[in-house]
Amino acid sequence: MPISIWCILVAAILPILAAFPAKLNKEFDNANPRDPEYWKDGFRRRAQSAQSNGFEAFPFFAISVIVGLGQGGSADLIDRLAVLFIGLRIIYTFAYWTDRATPRSIAWATGFLTCAAIFTSPLWS
Repeated sequence: MPISIWCILVAAILPILAAFPAKLNKEFDNANPRDPEYWKDGFRRRAQSAQSNGFEAFPFFAISVIVGLGQGGSADLIDRLAVLFIGLRIIYTFAYWTDRATPRSIAWATGFLTCAAIFTSPLWS
């Protein structure tokens, strides 16, 4: 199985991990995990936003890998780009956690372009 397929699984798990540190606080109520008051400020808000964006980015990445491989793109190239995407999502999450807007935006934009490259890879590989 290509590495890029495993990257789909990793990309599905990363959003969950993005919010996990914010849930380690004693104030977190697992009986009411979506309480807007808990998520409204600071690190908690940024962690939740990173999680939301991870869920938003996932479909484009997953379908890009499936289309790229299914339409005859180079599996080696798609694997490399998929690993790059995962690395960029990790950078994105850390940038969000640490309130670094410019690196976060660069990681997001590069990740988006990586998905577009994976999707269109059958045209040029």
